[in-house]
Parts: sequence; C-alpha cells; structure tokens
Amino acid sequence: MSPKQPLLLLEPLPAPTMEALTKDFTLLQFSTLDALKEVAPTIRAVATGGSYGVAPEIMAALPNLEIIAVNGVGLDRIDLTEAKKRAIRVTVTTDISTDDVADMAMLLLLALKRNLRANETFLRKGTWADGTLPPLAHSLKGRKLGIAGFGRIGQAVAQRAQASAMEVAYFSSHHHANSPLAFESDLKALAHWADVLVLTLPATAQTKGLINAEILEALGKDGVLINTARGSVVDEDALLTALQNKTIAGAGLDVFQNEPKINPAFFALENVVLQPHQGSATIETRLAMGQNIIDNLHAYFSGKPLLTPAY
Repeated sequence: MSPKQPLLLLEPLPAPTMEALTKDFTLLQFSTLDALKEVAPTIRAVATGGSYGVAPEIMAALPNLEIIAVNGVGLDRIDLTEAKKRAIRVTVTTDISTDDVADMAMLLLLALKRNLRANETFLRKGTWADGTLPPLAHSLKGRKLGIAGFGRIGQAVAQRAQASAMEVAYFSSHHHANSPLAFESDLKALAHWADVLVLTLPATAQTKGLINAEILEALGKDGVLINTARGSVVDEDALLTALQNKTIAGAGLDVFQNEPKINPAFFALENVVLQPHQGSATIETRLAMGQNIIDNLHAYFSGKPLLTPAY
C-alpha cells in the first residue's frame, strides 16, 4: 500500500494495533468537527468501535469516505442506510469476541447465583472470622435458562449453560434447525418458563425496549436477567423498578443505556452485578479484533475481498 492512507480514528485501539496501523496509514485522531473539516476530503477510511459508531454529522463531513472498519459487531450507531446509499463498505470483527462475551454472561450469572459480591464483603468485614456463616447460595444445575437471541453468542451461552447441567431454550426470529434445543417463538412465554433470561440480541429498531415491564413480570420474583447485548434492548426504567421492588431477583449487566454515564440508580442496588461493557475486553480478543481491522483495511486498499463485511 503506497502512499500512506489517512485513517480517522473515532475510538482508541490497543497500542499494538495502533503501532501496526502506522506502518501503512497516517492516523488521525478525531477531536472536533471543526478540526475535521481541514482534512475531511483526504479521508477514505474510518476505524471505530461498536459502542461509538460513526455519528451522522461525522459521516456527512467525510465526502470521500469509502470504508468503516468497526472494532466490534454492533452496528446500531452507524447509519447503514446512508452508508449503503453512498457505497461505503463496513466491516465488523465477526465471531472473534463470541467466546469472551459468552463467558461474561456466565460470569455475571454465577456472580449473582453464588452471592459473589455479598460473600466477598462478608469476608472483608471480618464477619466470617467472627464465627458467622453467610447465607446459602443457589446452584445452576437443573435451572432453566432462556436465551433471547440465538446467533453465535447465544449459541455459545447455550453450550456453557448445558455444561453446567442447565435446561436451555431460546427465543429467536426463527427456529434453528441445526439446534436440538427448544425453540420458543413468544418471548413472554420464554421469560415465564425461565429461571434465568440471557440477552444476546442485536440492537435494532425492532429490539429497542423489548425487555419491558411485562417481560420482567413474567420472569418473576425468583428470576434473573443477564444482559451482554446492548443497553437499548432493555427498558431501563422498568428494569430499575423491577429490581427495586424485587419483581425479579436480580440482574447481571455488562451494557447500559447512555454509556459510559449510566443511570446512577443502579449503584444503590444490592441485587445487581455490574460491569463497564467488558464482554470482549481481554487482551487476546482485543488484539485479534485489532488485527481484523488491519486485515480488512489492507484488503480494501489492495483491491482484495473484505474478510468480514457487514453486508
């Protein structure tokens, strides 16, 4: 690739990825739209994260944009209709983060069911040393786990849940003929059946607020909600009310609305386990995702097929 192409960075990438990109690209860190105007006509490529995307005003300011390389799989913050209209290619890091995100779902579930937070506080406060024992927790074995969304991550969660001797069923837009697991076409019915409801749905107009008060009521007072999908799929006001009123037993949340400035009401709750969107945040996976971005950009500017196009 010669000469070096300008590459607009909208979200930080791992240092090794940045270093590798500098060999073939001139990296431009986004600051303001005014500053962008000076170099906008030269920019043909953008690298961004799934949680940041490309704001409409930034896309509009880049008249010669040809490719957006996304460090993630979320596309809800990119106007794909406009991108297709302008023939802008979009790539995602398909299937690289699947296992880590599925692991995070199980981590949140285990932390809730085995009282991880409360037990550590119990230990640190010296209560155990005083001769007191903490309350008993709950096993996963024999519990019913419902998965809303049955793509790669949902299927990976199912494998892990089955390894824990859980009964698994799923809700999806269609029945997956290659899966022996029970398919439930009605999300409310799945929530009513399940002891645990895990969300692995994509963020779309159709899934926005899909987990509402009615679904949480169906999940019930002994039910647990796990969300490693996107904050937008949950009605957060309804969820906070359900947690405060013990309509459901608890929630394990890796994603929220308005990240990173999430609703502080979550911090006052004892029946939650919270993570700052760390589903794919391992060194190994983030480096692999970064390499995917590099490989897709190299492919594009070398006239080769993209490795993981979004469409």
